[in-house]
Amino acid sequence: MSLIQKLGAEFFGTFWLVLGGCGAAVLAAGFPDVGIGFLGVAFAFGLTVLTMAYAVGHISGGHFNPAVSFGLWTAGKFETKELLPYIVAQVVGGTLGAFVLYLIASGQAGFEAGGFASNGFGELSPGKYNLSSVIITEVVMTFMFLFIILGATDAKAPAGFAPIAIGLGLTLIHLISIPVSNTSVNPARSTAAALFADTAAMGQLWVFWVAPIAGAILAGLVWRFFASSK
Repeated sequence: MSLIQKLGAEFFGTFWLVLGGCGAAVLAAGFPDVGIGFLGVAFAFGLTVLTMAYAVGHISGGHFNPAVSFGLWTAGKFETKELLPYIVAQVVGGTLGAFVLYLIASGQAGFEAGGFASNGFGELSPGKYNLSSVIITEVVMTFMFLFIILGATDAKAPAGFAPIAIGLGLTLIHLISIPVSNTSVNPARSTAAALFADTAAMGQLWVFWVAPIAGAILAGLVWRFFASSK
């Protein structure tokens, strides 16, 4: 596949992740009085990754997330020359997904953007968790996400099932961490939502770049140990 094709796949994959996952949070989580709740939102994020991994994963590898790209690069499964282009495509795709979501959501009478499914700590955390709790959560959850991805896509893993494991893994991560940070584990998703939030989310965005990428890099390094023992 050409680089342009790969970047297109990453663009559309991340677009769908943000529109589907954040869309479930913004449009359906509490609608009208009893919506899908955070359980439904968790599954929405997992389903976006699962569906796009099957749709375009064979084109680009199905990262849809700068942290995933960094983790795979650290594990030696992704080329350095493609790292920055992938991240740009992911952020642009995610931002367009958030923009489309904003256009839809703003059509409701009395609309207020509020948090717009953004991530945060302190007053911006759904459960009012502090910075330390959020950093630990994001590092550990992203570590486990990358560990699942690296294991599920290994040559010795059962063929064809990786998207299911990855999608369910992301669902579980959201079930654990939505109350803490509103679950990022994805800097592109966090950036896209923060751009449209009517809060101080942009001022806290650095956490949701640093912590997920740190967790992903750690996972890549640990995976190298397992790969070397084969």
